[in-house]
Parts: sequence; C-alpha cells; structure tokens
Amino acid sequence: MNPARIPRIAVTMGDPAGIGPELCLRLLNEASVTALCAPVVFGDAGVLKRVAALLRIPFTAPVVSSPDALNGPGVLDLGGLDAAQVVPGAVNAACGDAAFRYVIGAIEAGLANRVDAVATAPLNKAAMHAAGHRYPGHTEIFAERMQAPRSCMMLTSPELTCSFATVHVGYHEVPGLLSEKRILDVIELTAGAMHRIRGRAPKLVVCGLNPHAGENGLFGQREEERFIQPAVAAARARGLQVEGPLPPDTAFLARRRRETDAFVCMYHDQGHIPLKALAFDSAINTTLGLPVIRTSVDHGTAFDIAWQGKANPNSLFEAVRLAARLSQPAA
Repeated sequence: MNPARIPRIAVTMGDPAGIGPELCLRLLNEASVTALCAPVVFGDAGVLKRVAALLRIPFTAPVVSSPDALNGPGVLDLGGLDAAQVVPGAVNAACGDAAFRYVIGAIEAGLANRVDAVATAPLNKAAMHAAGHRYPGHTEIFAERMQAPRSCMMLTSPELTCSFATVHVGYHEVPGLLSEKRILDVIELTAGAMHRIRGRAPKLVVCGLNPHAGENGLFGQREEERFIQPAVAAARARGLQVEGPLPPDTAFLARRRRETDAFVCMYHDQGHIPLKALAFDSAINTTLGLPVIRTSVDHGTAFDIAWQGKANPNSLFEAVRLAARLSQPAA
C-alpha cells in the first residue's frame, strides 16, 4: 500500500437481485467511511443506476474501467449484465454469474496490488450454483483463488468474536475434518488477527466439539482428547494465551465474553448462533490467512427486502472500516 494515499478498498456488489446494490450505494454516500478510505464498487453500473433511481439514493460517484483511475470512491463497471432484466428478490443464474465475476475481479485486483483490501457484499449460493460456480461461499472462493496454505473464517463484533475450524459442511462431516494441525492453525490465525485488532496479545477460548466438551469421552469419539486438547497445549507452548476445550453451552456466558478476545469454534452454528443473536447488524466476516485482507458483511442477500430501501448498511460500513484499518501498516 502507498502510505501517501488512503487505502483503496474493493467492494464487491454481491448478487444484483439482492440488497448488495442498495448497500453499495449507501456506502458510496457515507462520509464517515469515505473519509477513511476509497471504496471502489466492483459491480454493474447499470444495476446501481436502476436501484438509485428506484430508491432515490444519490449516485454521483464516477464510473471507471480501472480502479487505478480513482483517487476516491467510485464504481468499477464490470458490465455483462442486462440491468433491465434483473428481477429483485429472484434467484437467477445470470445474477449468480455476475456476483461471482465481481468477486474474481476483486481478488485479481488484490493480488495485483491495485487495491489494498477487499470487502464483499452478499452473494446467493443458489444463484451462483445455477451459474455453475459450485462453491459453498466467499471463504472457499478466496482460499482457492489466493492459494492460501491455511485460512479460516472469523466473525468479529464489539460483543463477540468467533473463528471456525470448519464452516460450510454438514454436521456429520465435522469430526472427520478436525485434526490437531487444523485446530492449531485456526488458533494461531485467530491470535494473529486479534493482536492486530486489539494491539495486544489476545486471550482465546477454544470450544469443545461435543456436549460438555465430551465429558471425558462420555459423548462423541474423544475428539477433545484426540485433537482439541493437543492443539491447545501446542498453542500454549508457542506462547499463546488460550484456554479450552470448554463446554460450548457455557462458553459464551457474559462473564466469559468479557474476559475473552475470541472464541475458536469447531463448526458453523457453534459460533454463528450466539454471534448473530448478540450482534446481527454489527458483525463482520473476515477470512484469515490470505495474502490480501478480506472482510465481509455477516448476512445474506435478503431477497425478501431487496431494492425496497429497507436494508441496514451498517455491517458493510463496518466491514469496509475494518478493511481500511487492517490495511494500515502494523504499529
């Protein structure tokens, strides 16, 4: 990143039929964000113009064909989509393909150092799969395209931060995907990210997989003894402040949250449920371990309110703010 300018953040528009276009328009008009960074929306200018006219949102940002042409907020028009044919709230393969292309364009710009970070608006998995792009979500696209040797999802908010050893898989698959190495990787990635965010060594808690953290082998197949306990011990041996495995049903109590910077979770809902209950509108999704900073909203395309002026843009604002903050040189 060039320290002489504010960070340039690629912001993918998400599925054109969802709330992504509205969120991006709100972002381009949010002075508290544009004072920190230069958000560049990777999307379709035609869709943005249509939504702006429908919702009476100002759309004065320049539209360009290269992010290098911008010194401030703007739109990189990737085109290829007939905006007049987009039906808000409908699953459409063309929209799924467009959303995928926005992500790929932002990834390529990040790898080429043309942007300092990437923040993503939501895509729709069904639409993306209908277009032939069979990824479970953003996290897997970024990890594959950026060839990250290790990576993980982390959701962060003022109330709670969780990272995940597994994410978009069926519950029956989770035990087979756990290993001491995988859990240790997630602990280390989480500790590094929280040190950057907090500016100090963080305190982590690792959750067990089974009820009561296995209760000494009573529940499960001794995943706690085989994988989780050895990973925690290895992390401590490397100087990290980490506790666990703790029973998941009591790990997130208020007292524990006040004492903990981040929780390492074994599967998707173990962390998503408490986090969304506590911080649905303020949580940020970030992928750790990538060569380029990536943050995201922590919600979906909300087809039921698409293009209606009802979407809350706060999660995208916070995602871009965090991307800008993490883009700054480490102190």
